[in-house]
Amino acid sequence: MRRNHSTAKKIPMSKKPELCVGVGDFASAIAAATNGADAVYFGVRGFNMRDLGTNFSASDMKKLMASLHASDMKGYLALNTIIFDGEIKQVEKILKEAKRAKVDGVILWDFSVLSLAKKFKLKPFLSTQASVSNSEALKQYSSLGIKRIILARELSLKQISKIKKIAKKLGIEVECFIHGAMCISVSGRCFLSHELFGRSANRGQCLQPCRRAYFLDGDFPNFEKKEIFLDGSTILSAKDLKTIDFLDKIIWVGVDSLKIEGRTKPSDYIAVATRCYRQAIDSVFEGTFSKEKIARWNSELEKVYNRGFSNGFFFSVPDEKDLAKGQGSVQTQKRFNVGIITHYFVKPGVAEVKLFAPLSAGEKLIIEGVTTFIEQKLDSMEINHKKIKKARQGEFVGIKVSGRCRPNDKVFVLKRKPNK
Repeated sequence: MRRNHSTAKKIPMSKKPELCVGVGDFASAIAAATNGADAVYFGVRGFNMRDLGTNFSASDMKKLMASLHASDMKGYLALNTIIFDGEIKQVEKILKEAKRAKVDGVILWDFSVLSLAKKFKLKPFLSTQASVSNSEALKQYSSLGIKRIILARELSLKQISKIKKIAKKLGIEVECFIHGAMCISVSGRCFLSHELFGRSANRGQCLQPCRRAYFLDGDFPNFEKKEIFLDGSTILSAKDLKTIDFLDKIIWVGVDSLKIEGRTKPSDYIAVATRCYRQAIDSVFEGTFSKEKIARWNSELEKVYNRGFSNGFFFSVPDEKDLAKGQGSVQTQKRFNVGIITHYFVKPGVAEVKLFAPLSAGEKLIIEGVTTFIEQKLDSMEINHKKIKKARQGEFVGIKVSGRCRPNDKVFVLKRKPNK
């Protein structure tokens, strides 16, 4: 049995926990697959908690699941919004498609979806929207046929450990979030967007007013003489969750699945987050989980979308230090669209690119399309079969690519984000 370097104890598991990544399109699914995910979860338009983001259609499921299963991965359908009477037939139709597509599990919350999932013999997973935060709730849901519970995000590591022990006795799996956006409300049960804009977070249409800066309008309030400063402050916007610094401790308590939030994130975010956590999980079981590796993973995670990072509830209840400092991302790297694929030549594995901006050999590229995701270093490029080191805007260049791409795929360069 392998050892965890930081605890010098045997890992109390017969197998590694599943690494499950949220994806919103085929490019992100490819990014997750090529960087070591064991499973992905996804939504279809109309009934998931990221309904304003990119999503799959019901008819996409068969193609997506075939691709995942060919890579020995699993795919879970997130159908976890509140459902009204007039929508049940549509939900049933989606679940029929999910059954045909051989979906491995359905993430749900509404009991109508649970009933239909059991009808079609689809494995039901309970969404974090149900806010399961104790072992008694877990027992009740287990008795209803739930096979996996995605725990409330408001739990400490100690509480998760206690729940996992009960879950093991019941034969039910436990999953928790390890990275990504955090909502300041309890497990996403927020009504602010609905009250302000008529777009409900519980229907997957949150416009995220919590992420905005707020200003005091009118007289300064006096709440028991406690000072409240509202001068363009993001007082409701939580930092993003990051657990890679203590991932060994989460693995130690025996969580079955570790989840990365990301269904509205770009493919390069999915690639980086998946790769870092894949390496971290493997290193725990190899006994090579170290401060040096953690520092390197942190540097990589800082490059992609984030609002700053927090430990969440794992060790203590978050406070003001866990609030985002300003609006938007503080990532250190950004991608710039520098061109578009015009032709792809299969035999030599070369793509012709029309440039919108200058391009230099040695730069890191992302090539992304409807069904394309490639990340690679640009080792060389040619114009009229002559190698060049730099190309100008408007030129057509040939580049050697590491995978198949298609006309109209976009070419991005990854560069350090300029300081303001």
